[in-house]
Amino acid sequence: MNYFTPTKAPSVLFKEKVTYTYWLKLYRKISKPERFGIGEKIDNLFLEVLELTHYGRYASLADKLPFLEQAILKIDRIKFFSEIAWENKLIITGQHAEFIEKLEEIGRELGGWKKGILNKNSHP
Repeated sequence: MNYFTPTKAPSVLFKEKVTYTYWLKLYRKISKPERFGIGEKIDNLFLEVLELTHYGRYASLADKLPFLEQAILKIDRIKFFSEIAWENKLIITGQHAEFIEKLEEIGRELGGWKKGILNKNSHP
């Protein structure tokens, strides 16, 4: 007997998981001193984004907004720190460009989700 019927996950959560897998491949190639510095910073931020999006998935409509706003801010911080990693040649240009493209798509989807919630809240 099935006691749990999962809700359909937002597509952005799927994209975050795929992008995180891509990030792990980059992360593992960073040399050890930098991996435990800036690499770990990016990794921790990304895990927080996944967690916030997951929470937002199950939160009530009224409670979703703070989770999404925090996730969007953390995506921006990941882009900032990955740019520093790229500038210091820890990530090669092509991989960095692909990573940033994926992050921007995630940011757009989170922003669209946020906009949808704001529209629902402004039209009772």
